[in-house]
Amino acid sequence: MPNSPAIEIEQVTKTFGSQVAVNRLDLTVPSGSIYGFIGPNGSGKTTTLRMILRIYQPDQGRVTVLGQSTGRTADDRVGYLPEERGLYKRMKVNDLLTYYARLKGCYNCQGKIDRWLERLGAQDWAKKRIDALSKGMAQKVQFIAAVVAEPQLLILDEPFSGLDPVNMEMLKDAILEVQKQGTTIIFSTHDMETAERLCDTVFMIFKGNKVLDGSVDQIKNQFAKRQFEVRFDEACDLRGRPELTHVTNQGDIIHFQLSSADHMGSHRSNSVPLESASQVLAYLQTLGCVNHFRSNRPTLHDIFVQIASD
Repeated sequence: MPNSPAIEIEQVTKTFGSQVAVNRLDLTVPSGSIYGFIGPNGSGKTTTLRMILRIYQPDQGRVTVLGQSTGRTADDRVGYLPEERGLYKRMKVNDLLTYYARLKGCYNCQGKIDRWLERLGAQDWAKKRIDALSKGMAQKVQFIAAVVAEPQLLILDEPFSGLDPVNMEMLKDAILEVQKQGTTIIFSTHDMETAERLCDTVFMIFKGNKVLDGSVDQIKNQFAKRQFEVRFDEACDLRGRPELTHVTNQGDIIHFQLSSADHMGSHRSNSVPLESASQVLAYLQTLGCVNHFRSNRPTLHDIFVQIASD
């Protein structure tokens, strides 16, 4: 069915001896999406990816990939770029890409190989051996090997490792191009800024348990602490309102948080409590001329660190 999820994970548990790597995990990856997998080292993220790839089988529960809950590891419909790169160093680039494409059942592949080499600025390396490539160029070749057979599902594990900023942007554009062709992409990374930019939805696993699953906006709103910053034309004091807490100055910018009136207790003022950004701004404007005001939500990086630290 065209609207069926690309991946469904239902109550999946995986253990290694006494260690629970994944605990009763439920997860649905929509078809055609870019789904971010994040989590600290040892959190169960790699184990989850390997169950999707059929390298591991769950102890309990079911993993359905592209409509099938059973199957072989090397499914021709799935492309995989592993974190630990695996290229045959003595092969020439074009020969290696042809070999990988044919492993996935793509035999008339030269046109696709040529297009991708040109797309990623690697056409001059087609006849070079892998061991002659720089780390960044080898990373591009590994990416082409994962996408050349036009998989329905593409799993990318730290795809930007070894790339400079220019080539990183080139590869990001290539990933978006693959998605536009209808491919579902699972994107595993420790780079939270890139996850925010690329992913439709983000899933975080921590100590084997799912702790985040939603769009970046939903996750940020969930963890928002109503943080603000303001700059006045002249110095002003925010201590007149107990709702405005954690006040700090960084140069001429004042950072503060808006605490809920329910937590003010006996320290409430007699004024109407401040409960929204617009009310906060109106109050600040009574103190002086405001030339800068912004509500700050936590970044995905901030949320990751908060959860991992806890």
